[in-house]
Parts: sequence; structure tokens; C-alpha cells
Amino acid sequence: MRRDLTTGLLAVVVLTAFLGLVYPLAITGVAQVVFPGQANGSKLSVNGMVVGSSLIGQDFKGKRAYFQSRPSATEYSGDATFFGNVGPNSVEGREEARENLAAYLKLEKPYDRALSREDVPVDAVTQSASGVDPQISEANARIQAHRIAAVRHLSLGKVEDLIAANTDGRFIGLLGEPGVNVLELNLALDREAPLR
Repeated sequence: MRRDLTTGLLAVVVLTAFLGLVYPLAITGVAQVVFPGQANGSKLSVNGMVVGSSLIGQDFKGKRAYFQSRPSATEYSGDATFFGNVGPNSVEGREEARENLAAYLKLEKPYDRALSREDVPVDAVTQSASGVDPQISEANARIQAHRIAAVRHLSLGKVEDLIAANTDGRFIGLLGEPGVNVLELNLALDREAPLR
């Protein structure tokens, strides 16, 4: 019995040291060498100041002058992500979507009078699985482009060009849908037409 306890204890100590220290440190070291930007959070900087991460959505102040991310239950907190797991028959989910739809139409309709409830893409009124998705659909970005063009005094075509330049394609050309990274798009927008 003593031999079994000694063997078991030794196995716990060795596996804990290897799987709890050696392996994580090795993977972290490899990540820092091979993918340093991603390993450090894919942070984006402007004039040496970090403005966000290309992997985490955020709320943009001055809602009229910036493209907006998907709704978030966590206020875009990267350390507390979750999805309000409500189904299509949930009263709470329907009410949340209705509120988000009303807010979206209130923000966008003054700049596109033809916009109707049916035109609003689902990502404009629902949370992503993590609650901090950094991307919106191309359809959502094209609707917001009318507001951005008017507020920033740019042509709609120029704003659509910025959207196209900041749209990520499908993963390996097959998986997922194209998406527009909101932070990168807003940074490109600030470079093209800075707020006065």
C-alpha cells in the first residue's frame, strides 16, 4: 500500500509540474516568438496609445460618428463574456430584440428614410455568442454607412470603400461569413475624415 501511495503522489507531483508549469510556459514562449501580436491580445494602437483589440468588440462614444458593434450584455467587457442563452420563444429575448431594433432604427432611419424593420440584419439587434464579437455583417455596415457619410461629410461610395477594405473574408475561403471589423473600420474612418 505504501508503494502505491508513493507512486500516486509522485505521479501527481510530476504531472502537476509538467502540465501546470512546463507545458504552459513552453506554449506561451512559442506563442510569443511565432505569434507575438495575437499572444498579447491583438491590440491596436494609435500614436502609441492602445485603443482596443481587433478580437474584442467595444462601445464607441459619439454613436452618430462611428460604426457601432453588435449589442453586448456585458458592456463589451473582455473578461466577463457570456451570451444570454434565450431561445426564439423567450419573452425576454423578444423584448431585448425589440428594444435593440427600436434603438437601431432611431439611430439609422434619419439617414436612410427607406430603412424598414425588415431591412435590419439580425446581427444589429442580437448578441453574439461571446457578447464581444468584434465584427458586424456587411449588410449592417452598409446600413450604418448612410449615417457615417452624412455625419463625416464623406460620399457614400467612399464609406463603402472603407467597409470593403476592412471586411474579412471567410476562413480559408470556406467557413463562416465575411465580417467587418468595427474597430479597424472606425480607425480607418478617423484617418480618412477626422472628427473636428
